[in-house]
Amino acid sequence: MQKALTRYRREWFTDAATARRDVLAGIVVALALIPEAIGFSIIAGVDPRVGLYASVAIAVIIAFTGGRPAMISAATASVAVLVGPLVRDHGVEYLFAATVLMGLFQIAAGLLRLHLVMQFVSRSVITGFVNALAILIFMAQLPQLTNVGWQTYAMIAGGLAVIYLFPRVTKAIPSPLVAILILSAVSIGGGVAVNTVGDMGLLPEGLPSFALPQVPLTLETLRIILPYSLTMAAVGLLESLLTAQIVDDMTDTDSDKRRECAGQGGANIVAGVFGGMGGCAMIGQSVINVSSGGRTRLSTFTGGAFLLFLLAVLGPWVGRIPMPALVAVMIMVSIGTFSWASIANLRRHPPTSSVVMLVTVAVVVATQDLSLGVLAGVLLSGIFFAGKVQRMFAVERRLSEDGATATYRVAGQIFFASVDRFTRAFQADETAPRVLIDVTAAHFWDISAVGALDKIVARLRSQGRIVEVSGYNRASADIIDRFALHDKTGVETGAVPH
Repeated sequence: MQKALTRYRREWFTDAATARRDVLAGIVVALALIPEAIGFSIIAGVDPRVGLYASVAIAVIIAFTGGRPAMISAATASVAVLVGPLVRDHGVEYLFAATVLMGLFQIAAGLLRLHLVMQFVSRSVITGFVNALAILIFMAQLPQLTNVGWQTYAMIAGGLAVIYLFPRVTKAIPSPLVAILILSAVSIGGGVAVNTVGDMGLLPEGLPSFALPQVPLTLETLRIILPYSLTMAAVGLLESLLTAQIVDDMTDTDSDKRRECAGQGGANIVAGVFGGMGGCAMIGQSVINVSSGGRTRLSTFTGGAFLLFLLAVLGPWVGRIPMPALVAVMIMVSIGTFSWASIANLRRHPPTSSVVMLVTVAVVVATQDLSLGVLAGVLLSGIFFAGKVQRMFAVERRLSEDGATATYRVAGQIFFASVDRFTRAFQADETAPRVLIDVTAAHFWDISAVGALDKIVARLRSQGRIVEVSGYNRASADIIDRFALHDKTGVETGAVPH
């Protein structure tokens, strides 16, 4: 227990220099969250307060409950696009109720250790997810890059110059924060005609208040919100776990994925009862945080707390922040997020891996649904893997000198995808009166494999052959004993399992 507490304290504070970087990184994140939260509120069809309050609640709570220090969670587009029909047909109170139920499902997912499904997500799928997200982040900036004056392009170029050149002067202050401050001073002081944060939507005044969702506590309400809550929970966890893996790689540290699942659930419950929509981890803001020096939970907490301070105290000034400053930051995030090495690796990596990565990117960009892209990549990875493994076996036939015994030596993996080739490897017109099937170098994985062996034994015996199967390993012997019809290891054939 003491060791766990020591580790938890270290996740909040290591030394003064780290704390300063965490606080500054959190401030940058808070500024970058505002236009995103407003935009996601518009997507969901709700007041900007719903997205902004959700971002505050989720970021603050996940700082305490999450399993990945320095990762940023808030209101996200992937969840916002799911709830539009619910808000349109039933109202915003049902959104709050669905968000609370979403959180309960995510807590249950953590208790059931559903984070382990991430083991089936290949590196190619993760690379495709990252690249697609980088593309979507850049595409999200296009409305601020079209039908605007030259001043916008000039300020974006100036912002990018500051972001990439200022670190050569000093890394004590995050360059994105410097860019936002300089461009804000130029825009406000010089009266430059560019879009501002206030142009995106009305910023809320005051603090969010606690209130349970005003919906009937009936089965009809549950029937309405259940499908939305399940989908929101699944999409939120998928994006959060993938983002956690990316932050793990960026910081060369590990995270507690099971705790992250439950932590996301707790954060969404709090968001729902404080008038917010559902959310999850955000790769863009997480990259901003880590790139700006954020490493501990303090950076995540600062992001949420400073966002609340901006909304409650500095609302009028926040509304005057020029959008080109935030666009420059997000373009930097897009460039930094994209895995540029994956382009060169298209020729170096196996074709199947490249296809999985490209399909993941294509589906995500085409549908703007991260879950569909990851699902497509995982399914394709599974198909390619099954196709590869089903060829990883061989059957060799040897006939004794007197022609009385035919020995089939089986080596490799026998499972549902390889049973057809396995069955066809045995001669249909076997002439030897005695057949020995040696499976010492083989492994039987499932009932399809057991059924295939049954079929072979039954066919040969129907031809009047004496059949013996030997060499089962322990795992294969167990499944054969449970499901075989014609052979039981060590019983009918006299074979001794290895």
